[in-house]
Amino acid sequence: MNLTKFFIDQHGCAKNQVDGELLINHFVSLGMNQTFLPEEADFIVVNSCGFIESAKKESLDAVVTAKQDYPKAKILLTGCLAERYAEVLKDALPEADGIFGNGNLSKIDEFIRLFLDGERPVQTYEQEGVCCGDRKMLLSYPGSAFIKITEGCSNHCSFCAIPIIRGELRSRKAAEIIEEIKVLLSRGIVEFNLIGQDLAAYGTGEGDDVFGDGQYPLPELENGINKGTEKQSALAKLLNMISEIPGNFIVRPLYIHPDHFNRDILPVMQKDKRFLHYFDIPFQSGDTETIRRMNRKGSFEEYSRLVKDIRNALPDATLRTTFLTGFPGESEESAENTRRFLKEIESDWSGCFAYSREEDTPAYSMKGRISQKKAQERADELCGIQSEITRRHLKTHVGKEYDILIEEIVEGEDGLAIGRAWFQAPDVDGSVVVRYEKDLPKENNLVKPGRFVKAKIVAASDVDLDGILTGDSELNSNVPENTMEFATEVRKD
Repeated sequence: MNLTKFFIDQHGCAKNQVDGELLINHFVSLGMNQTFLPEEADFIVVNSCGFIESAKKESLDAVVTAKQDYPKAKILLTGCLAERYAEVLKDALPEADGIFGNGNLSKIDEFIRLFLDGERPVQTYEQEGVCCGDRKMLLSYPGSAFIKITEGCSNHCSFCAIPIIRGELRSRKAAEIIEEIKVLLSRGIVEFNLIGQDLAAYGTGEGDDVFGDGQYPLPELENGINKGTEKQSALAKLLNMISEIPGNFIVRPLYIHPDHFNRDILPVMQKDKRFLHYFDIPFQSGDTETIRRMNRKGSFEEYSRLVKDIRNALPDATLRTTFLTGFPGESEESAENTRRFLKEIESDWSGCFAYSREEDTPAYSMKGRISQKKAQERADELCGIQSEITRRHLKTHVGKEYDILIEEIVEGEDGLAIGRAWFQAPDVDGSVVVRYEKDLPKENNLVKPGRFVKAKIVAASDVDLDGILTGDSELNSNVPENTMEFATEVRKD
C-alpha cells in the first residue's frame, strides 16, 4: 500500500503535543508528506488524550468521525488513549486501522511498515526513557517550543491515571536538554516552556542519573511541611545550566507539584531575567482532608505558605493552578475551604474541573461519591471567583509596556495581531491584542509571528489585554533567523 500523505489530528496536553511533533518528524523521515487538509490524506493520525472522560470521548469521536468523513483514508490512533486502552479498542474501535501506544515512539517506523502492508497492527511498548528527538515541525505558534524534561510520574495522586498511562517518573539527561535548547535557539526559537508531569521531581526517579552523579532526592516533608533538600535540587542545577547558554531567549517552567516545590530555584530565577516568574502549580484542593485523600502531603497552611514564599522572593510572580471539585468525600465545608484558599492565594489563572472517575485509580472505589451536577456547580463557583481575581489582576497591567511575543496576524483586519506577554503561557492563558499601523512599513515589518514587539497596554477584558505597538523589542537582537516550520503558518499557505 502506498500511503504518502498524512494528516495529524492533535489532542491533549503539551507533553502529547511534543509526541505529535516527534511523530511528524518520523513520518517525514520515512518519505511521507504532511497535509493540513484531511480530505487529501492517505492516512489520518488521531494523537489522542486518555486522561479524563471528556478527553477520551473527544478522541474516540475524532476517530469515528474521521472514518465516516474520509472512508478512503486509513485511520491511525496514537497517544495516551491508544496506550491505555489498546487491548479494549482492538475490538471495540474497528474504525481505527492501527493502534500505536506512546511508550517508545522510535518504534513507529517498524509499526508503519506493517500499517502500510495492509495489516491492522495494535501495539504498545514498555514505558522507558523520555520520548524525545529532533523536531523540525512544531505544532506551537512561531518562536515558541515545549521542552520535555521528564516522562511519567511517581506521585500517584489517587485520582490520576498518568502513572497508569505513562509509567513511573523518568528524567532526561541534562546535557541532552541543553543541547536541544541550543539547537532550537539556533533555529530561531525564543521561548522555551519546560514541561513534565512534575518538574520538581526532575532527576529523582529510580535509575535517574541526569548529571552523572546519581539519583537526586525529593524534598523532605515533615508534618506536611517542605523542608527542602540538603544539596541543590536537580531542577535548580538544570536551570543554572540553562542560564549559562548565551543569547536572547526566555524560559518558563511549567507543572510543579506543590508538595515538592524546589524553593532553591527562586534565587536562580532572581539572577537571570530570562527565567519568567511564572509558576504552574496544580493545588487541586485547598481543603487539607481532601488533599490527603488525594494522596498528597500538603495542607491549606503549607500551600498558602508556598505561595507567600514565591511572592516574597519574586513579588511580580504569576501563578496558575488547577482545582478538582467533587472529589469523593468532599463536603460542603471542604468545598468552602477550597473557595477560601483560592481567595487567599489569588492565583492569576486557574482551571477548575469536576472530578472524573477513572478506573484503576484508588479514588475510583472511594466512598462518598459526589454527583456530577454538584461537582460541576462547585467548579463553576471557583471559576466565578477566579474570573473576578483575573479581571482585577489584568487591570493592573493597563498603562504598562511589555515585550509581546507575536503569535499570529489577524487576516482581513487593519493592523491587528495576537500575542502573549511573559505572564501568559501558551494555549492556557489569555492573549494580548496588539494594534499597529499596517500601512506604515516600519510598523508592518516589526509585527511578525515569532518576533517580540513593545506594546503599551491600554485596556483589559475578562481574560485578554489590548495593546498598542510602541516599537521594537531588544529581545530580538542577535536572534538567529527562524528556520523552523510551524503548523500554524504552513496551514495558512
